[in-house]
Amino acid sequence: MTFKLSAEHEAIREAVREFGDEEIKPVAREHDETQEYPEELRRKAAELDFVSPHIPLEYGGAGMDAISRTIVTEELWRADPGIGSAIGSAGFGSSMIMEYGDEWMKEEWLPRIANGESASCSCISEPAHGSNVAGIETVAEKDTAEHGSASPASTEATQDGDEYVLDGNKMWITNGTVADVAVVMTKTDPDAEPPHRGITAFLVPTDSDGFKPTKIDNKLGIRASDLAEVVIDDVRVPEENIIGEKNEGFYQLMDFFASGRTSVAAQAVGAAQGALDAAVDYANDREQFGQKIKEFQAIEHKVAEMATNVEAARSLTYRAASHVDEDKDDTAVRLASMAKLFASEHAVDVADEAIQVHGGAGYVSDHPVERIYRDARITKIYEGTSEIQKNIISDRVL
Repeated sequence: MTFKLSAEHEAIREAVREFGDEEIKPVAREHDETQEYPEELRRKAAELDFVSPHIPLEYGGAGMDAISRTIVTEELWRADPGIGSAIGSAGFGSSMIMEYGDEWMKEEWLPRIANGESASCSCISEPAHGSNVAGIETVAEKDTAEHGSASPASTEATQDGDEYVLDGNKMWITNGTVADVAVVMTKTDPDAEPPHRGITAFLVPTDSDGFKPTKIDNKLGIRASDLAEVVIDDVRVPEENIIGEKNEGFYQLMDFFASGRTSVAAQAVGAAQGALDAAVDYANDREQFGQKIKEFQAIEHKVAEMATNVEAARSLTYRAASHVDEDKDDTAVRLASMAKLFASEHAVDVADEAIQVHGGAGYVSDHPVERIYRDARITKIYEGTSEIQKNIISDRVL
């Protein structure tokens, strides 16, 4: 299967690459060292439709197809994974709002996310539950007593007593301290069998009383991207803030597994390409024994293998992307997991080889490969570890 890109796709790549070269690369090292969230860059990216490009035109987004979105993610991460992550993740949870949210939710939040005014977050993982989404312990209990809503989320008044009280602890939450709205996965039926049948998604403004994020700042990589632990302590939300159907949250979430994993594959491709670019530049510049190191066969072979793996990862990722919008079936799930597994594993390998091409210079922060190596490592972990991807793939092959 071929993925010859259209002129529109190539134009999108060129535009994102220009933004990356001019706006992201010059400040990438600074943001990695200071761990400062790139709020201004996120807003600039939003002006160019690079933030949440999946949001439809009617809600202020670009309405890009899956291949276009994959290109945007790839090029942002090629420029710098940390800042690329901060920009590309600004709309975490917005797909759930877009697909299952009531119209007032879409009208209130999607334009603000698309134009860069607000960021969103998706609160799924917990300290004891990462890949095992069905095991989450955050609960939402109906409060039948008469309480007014502490922070009504719509223009319509809520009825006294029509509230849920949320309690729990969420971990590894991207945008946890910078988001204005969260999609929080909860247990509304803790005794449900099987357990995933009792999960419900809630729309929660982050300024709600009891929503308490704490920044995690001792990360190995993607340090410009915000990460937090979120304590949810008696957070009250109106019943109308349920996204989709009560007790159907797990099934709703499953609709986005393939697209999420394809996005991480695109991140890995971008990181790998950035590492390859840096290695090629260095090999063309560095001299040893009276010649450019690119002329040594050992370097030639390294670069050849790196380039081949990047291109293979890109092709598999684009193939997965071509399925995620149209085919929410086992084929899409299988290809997305294959793409994430292959691209993430090889991103780390390519970054490692890029350091080797640099020699001692690659082991310090004077060159971007040291940072890319640290950044690429996360792609093997989030949105399901490599081990989880192998389980998913084998289940659909055996």
